[in-house]
Amino acid sequence: MDLLYLSSIELRQICYFLAIVEADNNFSNAAEYLQIEQPPLSQRIRSLEKRLKIELFDRTRRPLKLTEAGKVFETETRQALISLERAITQAKRANRGELGFLSVGIASSIANTMLPDLLQTFCDRYPAVEVELRELTADQQLQELRESRLNVGFEVFSNLSAQDLHLTSLPLVNESLVVALPEKHPLATQEQVLLSALATEALILPSVDAFPFYKEFINCCEQAGFQPNIVQNAKATWMLTILSLVVAGVGLAILPSNVQNLQRQGIVYRTIQDAKLTRQVSALWRQDDSSISLREFLKVIQEVSSRTSL
Repeated sequence: MDLLYLSSIELRQICYFLAIVEADNNFSNAAEYLQIEQPPLSQRIRSLEKRLKIELFDRTRRPLKLTEAGKVFETETRQALISLERAITQAKRANRGELGFLSVGIASSIANTMLPDLLQTFCDRYPAVEVELRELTADQQLQELRESRLNVGFEVFSNLSAQDLHLTSLPLVNESLVVALPEKHPLATQEQVLLSALATEALILPSVDAFPFYKEFINCCEQAGFQPNIVQNAKATWMLTILSLVVAGVGLAILPSNVQNLQRQGIVYRTIQDAKLTRQVSALWRQDDSSISLREFLKVIQEVSSRTSL
């Protein structure tokens, strides 16, 4: 594309040319439509033809007709202006956050709580924004945010350090821990389960490396006088897999309370009576992320969060 040459051609000249064509090649009618005098309009077209080094109109004929070159020029410039008009419209939409792409890190805590409402609200307002959902642990989300491969993450971010001062967080959900157990397990008859009652049970925990919060549960057990019997030969990270291990009789699972929104056949959930552990799920994003789609997404997060907390 020869931008230097194209810059010598005025867009107004092309618009004038098309206005004349739409007026059935009548300069007087086109001048009236464009609200200018006919002589300046004729001069503009002559200047355009001189710049292009072609004749656009056959002036030897009456009524005036387009030359073969003029016909081609009319077809191509009309398409070009349609594309230009679309580019302007789409740019304005992008500026309002109506177009774009968002990469969102999620885990079960947000997926089982406010995520459906959040996505429905955002997608209803901005249907042309592509939203990519990626299931990642807190550490993975932090890494992706630091490397600008993620726009926003949702998890319990307990490992923020001095190097993360450029990250901004918004607290969203507070949740406790519950025990997931087979419905025929003896403890299933109780409304609440004592922490000490878990001392002799095989316990399935998500990876402590992936979810450092579970260190607090282990500490709580030790303070209660026992070392938890954590299943070592069947490890899993994601909630549905862990519930499958419970159904299989591998052990009881200690999971965030949002798991109660998952109805899994053969499993019941019970609160842990004397383990007052809570964890805070937050949204996290980079301060320097200039994405307009992210800006609008954050507005929806705050709106849905306020609605959920009522």
